[in-house]
Amino acid sequence: MRPILTLTPSPALDLSAQAPAVRPNVKLRCGVAVVEPGGGGVNVSRAVAQLGGASRCLVALGGATGAALEAGLAARGLEVMRFEAPGDTRQSLAVTSAETGEQYRFSLAGPEWGEADCQGFVEAVAQAVTPGALVVLSGSLPPGMGPEWLAPLGAAVRGAGAELVVDTSGDALKRLAAEGGADVLRMDHAEARFLSGTLLADVAEVRAFAATLTGAAPRVIVAMGAAGSVMACADGSAWHAAGADVPVVSKVGAGDSFVGGFVLALARGATPEAALQAGMAAASAAVMTPGTELCRLEDYERALPDCVLTRL
Repeated sequence: MRPILTLTPSPALDLSAQAPAVRPNVKLRCGVAVVEPGGGGVNVSRAVAQLGGASRCLVALGGATGAALEAGLAARGLEVMRFEAPGDTRQSLAVTSAETGEQYRFSLAGPEWGEADCQGFVEAVAQAVTPGALVVLSGSLPPGMGPEWLAPLGAAVRGAGAELVVDTSGDALKRLAAEGGADVLRMDHAEARFLSGTLLADVAEVRAFAATLTGAAPRVIVAMGAAGSVMACADGSAWHAAGADVPVVSKVGAGDSFVGGFVLALARGATPEAALQAGMAAASAAVMTPGTELCRLEDYERALPDCVLTRL
């Protein structure tokens, strides 16, 4: 099995709770909060573990919140490689209204990074990556680490003979789509619309758009929620994996669960298209769980046959 390394420069301690209703200008009394270690790469490593795999996670941690997050990862049996980050690790909050079932998600800003912090993280990546590894950069970059740092980070991964899978957004996604640097580039439907400037109303339009980006990234994946995911490849092939018809409890962590299922399948020797199907099964499993629980193996196994794979 190929080694998996996840990178999380901007983790968060995730709190989720339920309130009877969510309304402005009143004190909202929530139930007992569930506390989970979070952030893109952290969630990918958690998903990999919950699906029966293993990974190492390089995580930028600082302050008391960082210590709590690190303890949470250790309690889940994850192999943590700590990078000392400035300030205190950020937190995020998800509150579900019992009245409507709607979920409200708040993500707090993390501390500002300086150039030395950014350079140190790139050096830590270079030391951590091993030949043949699947390296996952998922989630946002911390304040002060601009998208220009993606090039040296990608060079560190490629220099070790490893493959880089990126799931990000905003300016970082825009730069990777224009200049390359990732071997697999994943985005959700809203991010694809942001890049394309169009609605991308159906699978055919999504496939055509994803194909335009394969000069920058050999494999481009666009998630369409319950409508499944599309993958376009540099060899001209394209695939669609349907989403399973499952009850939706919370969409938190579905994207990270997709990446976890996708990279674990690749690490075990699956073809990219089979990995796409595995990713969709993991995402389908994740929406069945409350809060930030991510995907459960038994739900994944039930969903996998329903995530029908089609060549486009």
